[in-house]
Amino acid sequence: MSILSALQYLIWIVRMVLICQFILYLLIAFNVIDLRNRFISGLWEALNAILEPMLGPIRRRMPAVGGMDFSYMVLLFGLWILSQILSAVAMSVVA
Repeated sequence: MSILSALQYLIWIVRMVLICQFILYLLIAFNVIDLRNRFISGLWEALNAILEPMLGPIRRRMPAVGGMDFSYMVLLFGLWILSQILSAVAMSVVA
């Protein structure tokens, strides 16, 4: 049971990092903040290094839609599905 809890926690962490990067993406896209700022640039690179292995394959398979990047939403939905599957497995183990 603890392995399933650890996986659920890991999924939660990835979802929070994904949401943070998406917010940062929007702020950069709408010129609210600038990548010339060293802190913002470092934060973007760190978040990108964590999430690019998951977002890259999604971006390669999705068509471009008006310049918007929907890979964040696809990954978030995929993580939600994975979380639901893990919850179902945990409930079947308990029962």
